[in-house]
Amino acid sequence: MHRRNVLLGGSGVALAGLLETVLLPKAALAEGNDKQAAVPGPGPFEGSTVRRLAQALAKQPFKAPSTDLPGAIKSLSYDQYRGIRFRKERALWRDQKLPFEVQFFPRGFLFRPAVDIFEVVDGKATAVPYSADLFTYDDPNFRVTEPLGFAGFRIHVPSQGGGDSDELCAFLGASYFRAITKGQQYGLSARGLAIGTGNPKGEEFARFRSFWLEKPKPDSPALVIYALLDSESVTGAYRFTVRPGSATVFDVESVLYPRVDITEVGIAPLTSMYQLSPKDSRRFDEWRPAVYDSEALLMWTGQGEQIWRPLCNPVDLQFSVFGQANPRGFGLMQRDRIFADYQDLEARYDKRPSLWIEPIGDWGQGAIDLVEIPTANETNDNIVSFWRPKDKLAAHGEYTFTYRMHWAWDTPWPTQLARVTKTFIGAGQAENSRIFVIDLVGEAVKGKSADAPFKPEITTSKGKISNVLALPNPETGGWRVSFHLEHGGDKLAELRCVLLGESGPVSETWLYRWTAS
Repeated sequence: MHRRNVLLGGSGVALAGLLETVLLPKAALAEGNDKQAAVPGPGPFEGSTVRRLAQALAKQPFKAPSTDLPGAIKSLSYDQYRGIRFRKERALWRDQKLPFEVQFFPRGFLFRPAVDIFEVVDGKATAVPYSADLFTYDDPNFRVTEPLGFAGFRIHVPSQGGGDSDELCAFLGASYFRAITKGQQYGLSARGLAIGTGNPKGEEFARFRSFWLEKPKPDSPALVIYALLDSESVTGAYRFTVRPGSATVFDVESVLYPRVDITEVGIAPLTSMYQLSPKDSRRFDEWRPAVYDSEALLMWTGQGEQIWRPLCNPVDLQFSVFGQANPRGFGLMQRDRIFADYQDLEARYDKRPSLWIEPIGDWGQGAIDLVEIPTANETNDNIVSFWRPKDKLAAHGEYTFTYRMHWAWDTPWPTQLARVTKTFIGAGQAENSRIFVIDLVGEAVKGKSADAPFKPEITTSKGKISNVLALPNPETGGWRVSFHLEHGGDKLAELRCVLLGESGPVSETWLYRWTAS
């Protein structure tokens, strides 16, 4: 079994939380929830409540949470933690036949701090009561009657296939959350905030310490979730409006209150896994042709350019920066939906969601950052992408970021441009050369004959481009572009390719960072 692929549903666990142990010093795993003046509790609740709490908490020193657990569950293994399951018949709102219901995760394994969870009804917040009887236990020794509280929760909706209920999304571990739409399996994750991602000194993981779940009406099309974020450097107030459908859409309203100046902040961070595909399989002794949750970073710049940047599993950590102003969107995409391209009946990488971030309002100057971390397997997430503002978040300031998240099979917007479907890389005919092959499909090139007025525009930061060829691909109904990079012994080259027509681009812009392995 590939442990990373176990779903959050049923006996599953969010393995995106494993990133804490991969990139973060042990000392940084502690995140604050000691009782302070700004700590939430039962009582009146309105839309501004969490914002006021975050403002007050930011004026206090950060305090780490307790990670203590009773001896019986103090050192649960992964499999032991999976053996503690929530009783679905005890889900919040289940007996009221509402359009949403909530199940809860136990504490243990990597998920040690308790998370405050409140139900909001008619303007009043009430703590969701904990009981050991909410769970079943493969090992009865792990049934602890102490009031442990919860590690997180997951949202279910009525089943569309005649089953019990369908899982929609889950919040578990630091500020991680994941979602799917009908027919999908969990893949990439999102986070509330990233701080210092890729920094050799280690990453600071902010944590959702408290949640408020608004009880939906019987005809509610959306569920509203409020969250209070806390870390050494910042507090934050979040409002998630979650809408199921052909895509699962999150409207996210976030307000950040830095305790200190923050220069390495990531807004709307996405976390995924990429191990291998045919373009880099020579590095791995692997029976599957491809292993990844996401295949590329897609960007729609403020200037209107659509950029497809295939992901890679580098030999050394790679940090890419795509500077721009007011991006129209970005996301980690899973475009290949053909099972035969993965051949994994358990992981079903062909059913993993894409996640598109749509900024709302003016985000100003900044950059979309991409961090690619070497990995020898599929166990740990090794891809991170986010928006980084040009200017620091200054201590004691207030910063608002609003955006929409589309967890879906594809982007939420149509494009007239031909899209990249495949990237192949191999040894060139000449010494110190590599061949690149790019397949393009879409209405802009569909059925176009070899005499169509298309011309590839290809550039490189190092070496020389040669043997450029563009021609129809009858097997895909699109076009294929190929070229050689004569790198002359250089170890890195930034490549760019776009197919031009008589009036401009007819394809996305393909970007790639080639490195010698």
